[in-house]
Amino acid sequence: MAGRYGIEFLRSAARELEKLPRDARGRVMAAVLALADAPSPQGAMLLSGTGRERIWRIPVGQYRVLYQVEDETITVVIVRVADRREAYNTTAIRRLLDQLGRGR
Repeated sequence: MAGRYGIEFLRSAARELEKLPRDARGRVMAAVLALADAPSPQGAMLLSGTGRERIWRIPVGQYRVLYQVEDETITVVIVRVADRREAYNTTAIRRLLDQLGRGR
């Protein structure tokens, strides 16, 4: 990993971020921006069952940021921002994987 990574949001993830309370939104954005310098920070874990899509997660208080690291384009793609109780909903993850498999 060389250089600073660009940050992109899926439209659905951007909408999820906008719905967060203002203070939580600020904390999540700080964590997301830090991914530009360190796309695999301490506490980041690869989500099991995501196959070739390789979705990572980082905790931000009670929220989870799910993202992909695209080393070829030096980009971190934020794919989901959700409360920890909802972040791993099987239906939502399946829909997300379908969306990622077809391209953004």
